[in-house]
Amino acid sequence: MSEQDVETIRGAYSDFNSGNPGGVLDRLDAEVAWIEPGGGNSPSGTFNGPQSVGEDVFSVIPQNFDEFSAEPDNYEDQGDTVVVTGRFKGKAKNGQDLDAAFEHVFVMKDGKVLQMENKVDQEPWTAAWS
Repeated sequence: MSEQDVETIRGAYSDFNSGNPGGVLDRLDAEVAWIEPGGGNSPSGTFNGPQSVGEDVFSVIPQNFDEFSAEPDNYEDQGDTVVVTGRFKGKAKNGQDLDAAFEHVFVMKDGKVLQMENKVDQEPWTAAWS
């Protein structure tokens, strides 16, 4: 199951970066807990359920950025957890470039994301979201 979980997560990044956030939301468990670090105008706290992730996390991105992508470098299969490292890249509406390292920890259940925690390099993340 875990190799399938890695493929599920790979597909989520592909959907996200191609402008299809609905494809990401389809991969979330109905009870998902999505944890964001905050900083500047970025979402902060835990968002529960796919609808909240879509409305309170994903919809905020185009309000603050002209360009925004999550570029994964490595996927680590840890059984029921997939850890992805990479970089957020983009161009904020405030003119600031975004280039911040991330670690995303996905807890999987029955092929869906039950929990996701977004850990970022806080200084460049906050600067771009300010």
